[in-house]
Amino acid sequence: MSRINTVTRETANTEQTALFDAIQSKLGVVPNFLGVFANSPDALKAFLGLHEITESGSLDPQTGERIALAVAQGNGCEYCVSAHTAIGRKAGLTGDEMEANRAGTSHDAKAAAAVTFAKALNENLGDVTQAELNAVREAGYDEAEIVEIITHVGMNILTNLIGKASQVDIDFPKVSLLNKAA
Repeated sequence: MSRINTVTRETANTEQTALFDAIQSKLGVVPNFLGVFANSPDALKAFLGLHEITESGSLDPQTGERIALAVAQGNGCEYCVSAHTAIGRKAGLTGDEMEANRAGTSHDAKAAAAVTFAKALNENLGDVTQAELNAVREAGYDEAEIVEIITHVGMNILTNLIGKASQVDIDFPKVSLLNKAA
């Protein structure tokens, strides 16, 4: 049971209902974590705006999902690992690829650089080395794409915080966290 109220259609006020209608029309469903966000319609609107920016950027959807999986695994957010496994599958990622992403890499060389960089950003709270920046550039990412990778990491940290703090009920097929090496 979620430790923070999950707003539902039955409990939503007019503003929350309008936001849910917009989410429903776009996604076909209102995931539970957005119901937690809906406690503050302003916070939900901010998240949706950030999500819209990441969707319209130059990174392909698969790379966005790879980053989300690496960050969720790194932060130990089972809700987000479960959600992005389902979304990643819809985006065309294989089980082996998503396992690699959760470990901080990819079977695709260019995507591996983005995922490795995202993992470093997450683990070091943005304090990455020049070598880490150089590696993502050498893989073919330009300055705009590097900023988008950073934005994806930040957005996913936010959702991981919501997922973990609230212990929101997982409404995707549940995927367990990978065991961390000792």
